[in-house]
Amino acid sequence: MTAETHLNVTFGALAHPTRRAILARLAKGHASVLELAEPFDMTQPAISKHLKVLERAGLIARERDAQRRPCRLEARRLKQAAEWIGTYRQSWEESYSRVDNYLIELQTKEKTGGVKKTRTHGRTR
Repeated sequence: MTAETHLNVTFGALAHPTRRAILARLAKGHASVLELAEPFDMTQPAISKHLKVLERAGLIARERDAQRRPCRLEARRLKQAAEWIGTYRQSWEESYSRVDNYLIELQTKEKTGGVKKTRTHGRTR
């Protein structure tokens, strides 16, 4: 699978709130299918389907322990998704910074009662 395909599968798996809740539970430690199913109002086969999606995405792994098949979180794929999102962080922070500066400018104008001309960027009114 390509890196882009891995991201698509990861974000697809993360799209469902039940799967995100399962990952949050597994972040606290290993759990069996029954333990994972406990807080949800759904059948064990439905939980198993969610687990298969998470497993295919590489977000969890299932181990064999006699009759139990405990699941554990595989953080590597989450790290890759976080790194991808992080590539956009700088542009978000710059946008927020511009908004913050604009709001400070507006608040200053309100306090002083001054009105400043707005730029028209070459357009005539």
